[in-house]
Amino acid sequence: MEASDAADQLVELSEDGEESRDKKADERFRGRAAISIAFMAMLLAITSLGGGNVAEDIMGNNIHASDTWAFYQAKSIRQTANKLAAEELESEIQLQGNSLAPETREALEKKIQKYNETAARYESEPDKNEPNNPLKGEGKKELSARARDFEAQRDRALLQDPNFDFAEALFQIAIVLASVAILSSKRMILNLSLITGAIALVLMLNGYFLFFTLPF
Repeated sequence: MEASDAADQLVELSEDGEESRDKKADERFRGRAAISIAFMAMLLAITSLGGGNVAEDIMGNNIHASDTWAFYQAKSIRQTANKLAAEELESEIQLQGNSLAPETREALEKKIQKYNETAARYESEPDKNEPNNPLKGEGKKELSARARDFEAQRDRALLQDPNFDFAEALFQIAIVLASVAILSSKRMILNLSLITGAIALVLMLNGYFLFFTLPF
């Protein structure tokens, strides 16, 4: 074998080795990209679940708050009616004065007391089973606290909702970029996909735990 032939074979072997290494590196790159896509798809599903739950919380708590305030208004109207009835009877006693028979006065005073007790019960009526729980009971005080609690839960859900929306959109974009990276074998595109996915992950976690409030 001539020296030139041996050199040519060495060059071919070197080229084959480099091609094999490039192929293996390309396969590893595609594998990492595929794993990234699978992981982000899982996070996208978790984000969608959180977004759906938050949307239900917004609607449900808003309805509960509205219904509770309506009940509060009904209690307030009844309370006012009882107070007016008691004041009317008190005025009648004052107008008739000593002309009222003792038994009539006593009957009127009992009615006045009953009206006042009913009005006081409408103001605050704790639950018998949980008297120390301000969110339980049927009085105006308890209903007001319960309605405000529903409103607080609704407002929290309203703050959570945009985090899930943005995270879901960014995860979808990141998955598309990773898919393009596999087709084009461009590491820069995969890195951009991973950065987008990381931002989406932060927003998803913030949607669940509200570490900070979005400025928009």
